[in-house]
Amino acid sequence: MIEINTLAYKKTSFALALGSFIVFCNLYLFQPMLPLMAKEFAVSATQINWVLAATTLMLAVCLIPWAIASEIAGRRLIMVISLLLMPIVGIVMVFTQNLLSLTLARAVMGVSVAGYVAVAVAYMAEEFSPTALMLAVGSYISANSLGGIAGRLYGGIFGEQLGWHWAVFGMAVMSLIGAIVVIKLLPPQQHFVRHNHQLHVHGRQLIAHLKQPILWLAMLIGGINFALFINLYSVTGFRLVAAPFNLPLSWASLIFVCYLSGTITSRLSGRWASKFNPISGMILGGILSLVGMWLGLVESRITILISLLLLSSGAFFTHSLAYAWVSHHAKVAKATATALYLVHYYVGGSLGGFLLIYCWQHGGWSMVVTGGTVLYSLMFILCGYLMKTKQQPVLQPQ
Repeated sequence: MIEINTLAYKKTSFALALGSFIVFCNLYLFQPMLPLMAKEFAVSATQINWVLAATTLMLAVCLIPWAIASEIAGRRLIMVISLLLMPIVGIVMVFTQNLLSLTLARAVMGVSVAGYVAVAVAYMAEEFSPTALMLAVGSYISANSLGGIAGRLYGGIFGEQLGWHWAVFGMAVMSLIGAIVVIKLLPPQQHFVRHNHQLHVHGRQLIAHLKQPILWLAMLIGGINFALFINLYSVTGFRLVAAPFNLPLSWASLIFVCYLSGTITSRLSGRWASKFNPISGMILGGILSLVGMWLGLVESRITILISLLLLSSGAFFTHSLAYAWVSHHAKVAKATATALYLVHYYVGGSLGGFLLIYCWQHGGWSMVVTGGTVLYSLMFILCGYLMKTKQQPVLQPQ
């Protein structure tokens, strides 16, 4: 096992974090460029949202198939395939001629990044000692956040200055260089055990998890939470480049730095869970985000900034608690359960955009707040049901 404070630990944890950084840069590269691309392709905000939604939707769909494939082929091979596919798909995107072909290419990007997301933590769990694992996972999650921020800032700044084609090309080159570094540093697995489970075994595990209200409700909460979080940011991007703010795209993309407030609250969520009821923490996170959304009704750059800080703080707090809840309450087949949580998480992110961006197109921020309030209310109702079902026994998938 890889132990903490060894050269193997430093190399491997850095490689895994770098791979995560690359993945999330590619995943969210286009989010700040959506207003720019809507003008270029002469389409509505709802239509251009497919560029982002196709990626997250295919990521959600492919998580479990990649995880199953890794049980046979090994975690490292799946991660290597994922990392090498990303720059290839990036180059293909540079040569797309219309929105349909670009959207299809972005869907393939979702397939690509899903491989790494699905198995990276499983690789760590098998190769690191328990003490080293906790630190390595912390670095990996931090890299997720930093990669998402960096990809968005890069897309907003370079997309405006050079155009989205050159921004995508630059990201593809950087992804290839990063992939080569990761492949060179990431050691072969020493503790992987191949499992040739038949598909019906995995199917039974998935169905059994979905039949557990104590698990499925938390998955739905996570999906609605992410639907609101990521798409309220997308709508804010459209809002800031339009009147009365009329900010340049590069300046508007700086809003994603507000994600850092969520990095702090996600750490605090563990302390909350150890002292209080995690479900009450999910509700608290939802209330923080809801207040942030309502605060955005004030037409001021300062209040919008504060609203996004509250939104990020609450959303990350709720996500961390819901994710941990699923992992804790799934007594067996935990990897399948957490993969299912991520499926709900990214499906929510994909579908939520069509509702909130539609609201933006047809009623401005006030209608966005109305639609968002409905979703937050649904999330609170689910938290109430989860509170009622937490005493029920959890069935064990066979």
